[in-house]
Amino acid sequence: MPGVADILFRGVEPAKAKVLCVFVHGRGQSPEEMEAAVIRPLSARDVACALPRAGDKTWYNARAVDPLTDTTRAELAASLEGLASAVADLRGKAPGLPLVLGGFSQGACLSLEHAFTGHAAPDAVVAFTGCRVGVTTDDRPAALPSGLPVYLSAGSADPWIPVSAFAETAAALGLAEARLRCDVFPARPHEVSDAEIALFDSILSDLAAGNSPRMEAPR
Repeated sequence: MPGVADILFRGVEPAKAKVLCVFVHGRGQSPEEMEAAVIRPLSARDVACALPRAGDKTWYNARAVDPLTDTTRAELAASLEGLASAVADLRGKAPGLPLVLGGFSQGACLSLEHAFTGHAAPDAVVAFTGCRVGVTTDDRPAALPSGLPVYLSAGSADPWIPVSAFAETAAALGLAEARLRCDVFPARPHEVSDAEIALFDSILSDLAAGNSPRMEAPR
């Protein structure tokens, strides 16, 4: 059943942290895989990380680019409710600290949908190979906070997130006045690259130092 089954905590204790992070895994993946592929390579210090685990390893069963159905809306709502609780729980352990919400693939899509609800807004969003869930004719939330720093990436021939869906999401973020950086990586496998991790690292380091994310890491 979609939704948050449990949460893996990594990094420093929230009381000792300077920045918080919630990172969401993709379809068929696990928090442990995200820890190994994304969190462990980070050099940013004083980061408290929460990695939610999806029930049945999926946040919703449809493809992100499929039109929304009642079933998908219900599954998405359950997963978004669990993600909002994970964000609130981590913030409650370290009030006042900046928080980055990120994810890969389906986890990136879920993170973007959370941001577009406008509730419990993070201080930055990192969406590796992500897009909005549904199609442009669907009724979807559009309350992204103006000025929210967002990093959005894609592969040129990704099997799950086509460049057209990435581009539609970039346009939606632009119209919502996000502080947006986008990267498309030619022929990149369906995985997180070193360049994406470096960008994530820079966002965490900037926020930990009390600065707004510059998102200036090289590709």
